Amino acid sequence: MHTVHVDGLVVDPLTLTVDRLRSDFRQHEVPSALECAGNRRHTMRTLVKEVQGIDWDDAAVMNCKWKGPRLRDVLLRAGLCIESTDPNRKIHVAFACYQAECQDDNWYESSVPLEVCLQAERDAILALEVNGTPLTVNHGYPVRVVLPGIVGVRWVKWLDRITVQDHESTNAYQQRDYKVLPPDAVDSESAEKYWHCTPPMYDMPVNSVVAVPADGETVTLPSTGLVEVRGYALPQGADGPVTRVSVSGDGGYSWIDAQLENSGGTSKWCWVLWTAKIKLTAGSQREILSCATDAGGNSQGQEHSQWNLRGIGYCGYGRARDLTLV
Repeated sequence: MHTVHVDGLVVDPLTLTVDRLRSDFRQHEVPSALECAGNRRHTMRTLVKEVQGIDWDDAAVMNCKWKGPRLRDVLLRAGLCIESTDPNRKIHVAFACYQAECQDDNWYESSVPLEVCLQAERDAILALEVNGTPLTVNHGYPVRVVLPGIVGVRWVKWLDRITVQDHESTNAYQQRDYKVLPPDAVDSESAEKYWHCTPPMYDMPVNSVVAVPADGETVTLPSTGLVEVRGYALPQGADGPVTRVSVSGDGGYSWIDAQLENSGGTSKWCWVLWTAKIKLTAGSQREILSCATDAGGNSQGQEHSQWNLRGIGYCGYGRARDLTLV
């Protein structure tokens, strides 16, 4: 029988079965995108500079309805015991999985600041279901952490333990990966002096992707000269939803507004799907750009984001390159 242990700076440590997580706490459904920190790494690698890491293109992201008890409710049931901690030390909540073999540490663990878990408006939950059905093993069965707006690496799957503590996780996946290192860290050796002083990545950046047409595609121009363009866009952190996507077919000199579909319902955490029709002329090496803005005023606003060794958090303009229009 799987259990989740809650310990650390709490009054009453808990050992919770999946049945108790379902029956003892009100269940909360959260529509939210889940995005890998390395989404669009391929674009950084090919358009900016070589990076380390899996060569994710534009599809390391999903949009689902997650359901389970609020993480806030579970922590408050255990009771927080943080009054006597050093006020200069930031309280973190660490999530550990001991079941999966790891390359870089003895187990997998990640942590986030306490406020991410306690603020009701952050919608953090312990997911037991996805899209109305029990989690599959690949999605983290029986319990996974869901932290909307936060980079996917913190959404620990196959959850075994929750620990409230006065420091970040010391696990390798918190301390030596998933950090936007400065450009001076050009290889593994030069990165060594930056790991300890670079903060972990938490919030995902505002982003957009041109999905149709695809890079290198040959497109037949209709008589109107208007080409249909489609894609998705994501808000930054807790600043959703996406409120605007602009599209350009002339290298960013002029932009038109795309039509946003209600693909995420009213949730601030979801992607939006968008469509636009843009005027293009026949020829080769054509390019289409997209730029998203969210409710917090965050905008992509740049052709490329700053290069970093691990190729994470790329949020330059969405683009479809090397198009041939006939």
